Amino acid sequence: MLYHLLYPLHTEYSALYVFRFITFRAIYATITALVISFILGPWLIRKLSTMQIGQAIRKLGPESHLKKEGTPTMGGTLILLAIVLPTLLWADLTNLYVWVTLMVTVGYGAIGFADDFLKVKRRSSDGMPARYKMFWQVLIALAAGWILYTYPPFQTTLVVPFFKNVRPDLGMFYVPFVLLVIVGAGNAVNLTDGLDGLAIGPMIIASATYLLFAYVAGHARVADYLQISSVPGAGELAILCGSMVGAGLGFLWFNTYPAQVFMGDVGSLSLGGALGTIAAITKQEIVLVIVGGIFVVEALSVIFQVTSFRLYGKRIFKMAPIHHHFELKGWPEPKIIVRFWIISIVLALVALSTLKLR
Repeated sequence: MLYHLLYPLHTEYSALYVFRFITFRAIYATITALVISFILGPWLIRKLSTMQIGQAIRKLGPESHLKKEGTPTMGGTLILLAIVLPTLLWADLTNLYVWVTLMVTVGYGAIGFADDFLKVKRRSSDGMPARYKMFWQVLIALAAGWILYTYPPFQTTLVVPFFKNVRPDLGMFYVPFVLLVIVGAGNAVNLTDGLDGLAIGPMIIASATYLLFAYVAGHARVADYLQISSVPGAGELAILCGSMVGAGLGFLWFNTYPAQVFMGDVGSLSLGGALGTIAAITKQEIVLVIVGGIFVVEALSVIFQVTSFRLYGKRIFKMAPIHHHFELKGWPEPKIIVRFWIISIVLALVALSTLKLR
């Protein structure tokens, strides 16, 4: 809104020309999201506590988690507000990519909100049935994939990291591929959200990484120099990524160990869905496996654990997702969290290297 209100006035007030620059608006979207989090965070935590919207802990989980029962949850509503409002303020709202990403973000947030609400209402860790959650996730992701596929400027080529000449055109198969990326990212982040600050830390790092990817993809000259796919208009997603970074930092202020509030599915699903959508639009879908390596490992640990137990009656890990395995091995919670953050930073640097190594 600010972009549309103030930038047209730059002919009379030259200082307003700065609103043309994505870098300027991305920086202030980040700051705006951070300020919103700091202002609304304490109020939201008090409200959630008053309404007794507390986390229900699985009895089969680590015993150390039992003391967390009753901690306010659904704090992801703060993350959603801190992403959506700054994006609406600072982004070019005529940009289709911004609206597609917001559609997935809010849509997945709504699914998570319904799931969290049922958990609180039932005083149980069981919320919405998995088949219903998956149905709505697939439907929203399918809509996003179809919109991108039918948008004339958008290309359905698949970029393979480290290989500049390997770019197969998926055609209509790009739609189910986008579906897989978005649904996979949403659920992977959701599975990672099990310790204080564990999911939001790598999410901040991934968002900052895709802020750079979005800016580069939207800048024709830079994209040509780096020999990566140019996606006209994708640069505006840098504002949304900036909002995600600011919202993540603001939420981490309250979610760091010991957490005052948990994000719940409303936060983890919306963040994962947003990240998957941005990866698809910027043509960095495969790189998401590197950037979000922590999320991938967490999801795979669950898949391997379930598969092994069903086929052979044996468990690979003490408990899945894998962060619980390390807990049961005796690692203190803060040690697990910080080490996972460090790994995320290294993976982000490796992902950024793909811009030049090809």
